[in-house]
Amino acid sequence: MNATRHSLLFSFAEKYTVLLLGIVATMMLSRLLTPAEVGVYSLGAVLVALAQVVRDFGVGQYLIQEKQLDRPKLRAALATSVLVAWLLAALVLAGSGPLARFYDEPRLRLVLQLLSINFVLIPFSALTMPMLRRQLRFRAIYLINAANSVTNLLVAVGLALLGYSYMSMVWAALAGTLASLLASLALRPRELPWLPGTKGMRAIAAFGAVSTGGGLIDEASVAAPDLIIGKLIGIESLALFGKAQSVLNMFNQLITSAISPVVFPLFAQHDREKAQRGQGGAAPAYLRTVSYMTALAWPFFFFLACMALPLVKLLYGQQWLACVPLIRIMCLSSAVYSMFSMARYLLVATGQLRVQVGIDAWAGALKVALVLAAAPLGLVAVAWAVMASLLLRSWLVYRALRTVNGLDWRLLLRTVRKSLLLCGLTAPAPLLMSILLPNELPHAMPLLALVGTGLATLLCWLGGLFLLKHELAAECVLLQRKLAGKLLAARTPP
Repeated sequence: MNATRHSLLFSFAEKYTVLLLGIVATMMLSRLLTPAEVGVYSLGAVLVALAQVVRDFGVGQYLIQEKQLDRPKLRAALATSVLVAWLLAALVLAGSGPLARFYDEPRLRLVLQLLSINFVLIPFSALTMPMLRRQLRFRAIYLINAANSVTNLLVAVGLALLGYSYMSMVWAALAGTLASLLASLALRPRELPWLPGTKGMRAIAAFGAVSTGGGLIDEASVAAPDLIIGKLIGIESLALFGKAQSVLNMFNQLITSAISPVVFPLFAQHDREKAQRGQGGAAPAYLRTVSYMTALAWPFFFFLACMALPLVKLLYGQQWLACVPLIRIMCLSSAVYSMFSMARYLLVATGQLRVQVGIDAWAGALKVALVLAAAPLGLVAVAWAVMASLLLRSWLVYRALRTVNGLDWRLLLRTVRKSLLLCGLTAPAPLLMSILLPNELPHAMPLLALVGTGLATLLCWLGGLFLLKHELAAECVLLQRKLAGKLLAARTPP
């Protein structure tokens, strides 16, 4: 458990560093570029993100969950990564012209052509990140991702100041990939091969076909609103919706993305131990994760819904205020889904990949249908459609957990009851501030409102943790003791 906590510490440090640098870049670029300029890059990034799912072809998940790894399997994984990624580079390059004509956006062609270079570079470090996660070496992952983020920030802001418009973001993405490649080559595990091999590719292809199919469906459902908005409403509306999603994704960047790299190998380890000794299992670990996630997510999304106006004005500026109602609408479904956001890793780690693919397929189809129906009515209608689709996905995930792992609603309710009370204890400060804040905020008011309300909410949250004796309180006490011990050791003379 100490190794798990150590991994979580570095995972959180990595994600928070990346998030902080990303916020700085966003604040500066949102004031240097218009929504229309950001929209061009956003559309290209969304289209490339669909290809990114295929690019991995399940190799990362295969390396983490595979019970016995040997050199032929690693060489086969490298060969699979190179083959798929380079084929995708050619596909994106060839499709850049037709996609630019489909969206009636000539600038999109050059964006896609340059972003296709990423697919050529990435395979050289494709095995490093999953192997580091398998080994729980999150210090190395921190350095690799920090190199990417720092380079991306410096290049994007520097080129935007020089007048490169949306191309500043394109060149920054390429520079960040190159920086992370160089860092990963320096930190790669020694057992990783340098040359690919064909022996074992069939097994990886069988796993990757199912994994990639589910991932592609899931990513398509994530990208569907952006692609539909870009075609039916407009590039500027796409940028506004993207900013709303970026604010909602802060929780994923702060919490989910820091926990998921740790819980996936942890769930897989629990499952391997169960197979070897006939004991344990990953379900108890999943419920503990749900308790932690909801204690963090529910107060966060309530705060976000109440404070969306000053937050958007502080981060993005006056020209992006149209995304405030979108954020408020989608906060509810994001809070509900936090109970099930880790289910994907539980299902894959316990050999239920096909169940997860089924969830992705049904949820993705429902989301596309709802967004298509809502798009002619405007951005607010699209936000309601996205909210409804995420609630439906939550219901599908719950059905799968109940069938496969026996996690019925009574067990989940007992797990989250303290988190619900905790959310109620943290609610008064942001709710009162949202009522008192005027719509036209003075220049310094957003920062003051956020800092004051954030501190009050944090104090209520910490007090609520210990008052309710929430499971997360013990982790806070343990972290405080460790930090105090290290501080005391540093001050004690040798």
